[in-house]
Amino acid sequence: MAVPKRKTSHARKNKRRAQWKLETPAFSRCTQCGELKMPHRVCGNCGFYKGKEVVKVAKEA
Repeated sequence: MAVPKRKTSHARKNKRRAQWKLETPAFSRCTQCGELKMPHRVCGNCGFYKGKEVVKVAKEA
């Protein structure tokens, strides 16, 4: 069985972990209302997806 000959130093371990960073989420514009939304999801503002109304959104008075 392969066993490491030497201990991995803190610096080497942390250099490897430095590549684990969060990415900003992608946003796209709704074709109906122009609101920012997550891609491939129903717009939370107007309830449309791919030009069709999927969810009825109650308008606030």
